[in-house]
Amino acid sequence: MELKIQNVTKAFEGSAALKDVSLDIRAGELIALLGPSGSGKTTLLRLIAGLETPSSGRVLFGDEDASRHPVQKRQVGFVFQHYALFRHMTVLDNIGFGLSVRPRGTRPAKRDIENRARELLDLVQLSGLEKRYPAQLSGGQRQRVALARAMAIEPKVLLLDEPFGALDAQVRKDLRRWLRQIHDQTGHTTVFVTHDQEEALELADRVVVMSKGAIEQVGTPDEVYDHPVAPFVHGFIGESSDIPVRIENGKIWLDDRATGLAAEGTGPARLFFRPHQVEIVDGCGGCLAGTVVASRRVGGTRRLELELGGARHRVEIDVPSDHPAVQRSAVSFRPKVWRIFPDDLRGNEEPVLPVASAHG
Repeated sequence: MELKIQNVTKAFEGSAALKDVSLDIRAGELIALLGPSGSGKTTLLRLIAGLETPSSGRVLFGDEDASRHPVQKRQVGFVFQHYALFRHMTVLDNIGFGLSVRPRGTRPAKRDIENRARELLDLVQLSGLEKRYPAQLSGGQRQRVALARAMAIEPKVLLLDEPFGALDAQVRKDLRRWLRQIHDQTGHTTVFVTHDQEEALELADRVVVMSKGAIEQVGTPDEVYDHPVAPFVHGFIGESSDIPVRIENGKIWLDDRATGLAAEGTGPARLFFRPHQVEIVDGCGGCLAGTVVASRRVGGTRRLELELGGARHRVEIDVPSDHPAVQRSAVSFRPKVWRIFPDDLRGNEEPVLPVASAHG
């Protein structure tokens, strides 16, 4: 099922949770709505589900305007963060619940409902647990039951609201891989909300980055990570540092020091780069130089926190784990991949194109 969100605005007591949002979701696509708290991602999901109605704009299921349809008419499967399973029902009864409460004319036979529930129990790899109750399951198992229940009604669209937020890190990681496999097997059009960038980048076909009720960027995981179109996206997706610079005569300067980087334009700007995309240099006339103020181990590398420009700016860079840097030692480096944005557009709600970027 193809979804279209057209110029949707949603206000609560005069405050806009969504501001003229438009988004096309292709049939069979797995989409992540990613953003911090208050960005509007859950409101958008609830509008798709029919749990909220737009203040203006339309929500289309295929060519049908579903904006005013109640949730019962939309045939969506909804998975909540905290499972919302019926404690007094067995696993099998929980999965078949949506089918068992259909109007008599469309309700499958009891045997057919049970068969469907058992098929889904097998799909979510919980065969043998059909007679257990939710309290007898782990958190990961309960979330699998919740997903099976959402799929039992053969939904046009599958919606997941922070589905793994209540689980510990290792269980979340395992379930992410599992959910992607389930999606590839079933082909449901799926939209899930998350504030976890790693989850979005690992799972989604496309990521919708949201901030302050607006969409900042839509793209594949590689596109939003490697080619962010706004300062917010660069700062929110992955780890990054940024510093105020100025552009003069095609060169980028930090205070009175040449950085060795070039850009078009002129005036104040902000330089963004990621800790792992730098090269260490042995002193230079054109580089960034800082003093180590903190050091910690991060996997197979060491993360250094540096003070630049007379301690006015702080950045983080990654170096080999055996790098000899110690507290208050000097380190010189140059970003290999970087992006620069006009400083007066920092925090703008509308996406802006960078003045320049570079790739080593």
